[in-house]
Amino acid sequence: MRIEITVAKTSPLPDGAMSALSAELSRRINECFPDSTSSVSLRYASSNNLTVMGADKQTRDQISHILQETWESADDWFCAG
Repeated sequence: MRIEITVAKTSPLPDGAMSALSAELSRRINECFPDSTSSVSLRYASSNNLTVMGADKQTRDQISHILQETWESADDWFCAG
């Protein structure tokens, strides 16, 4: 399963946030889907978007929910130090 997330260039994230988000999201996805090999790719683009390749709609919805939870809990796992 391949997961691509684009973040709008108009709202840049703090230094280190992209790699921290990728790592945290990968960890959470691997916890929910331990039997699947998944890769998470984050990059800046013209708009925010989530693409999940190699998965059904139910799995895509679960990953969308994981992404939302991860984003909303950034105060718990991201330190801009």
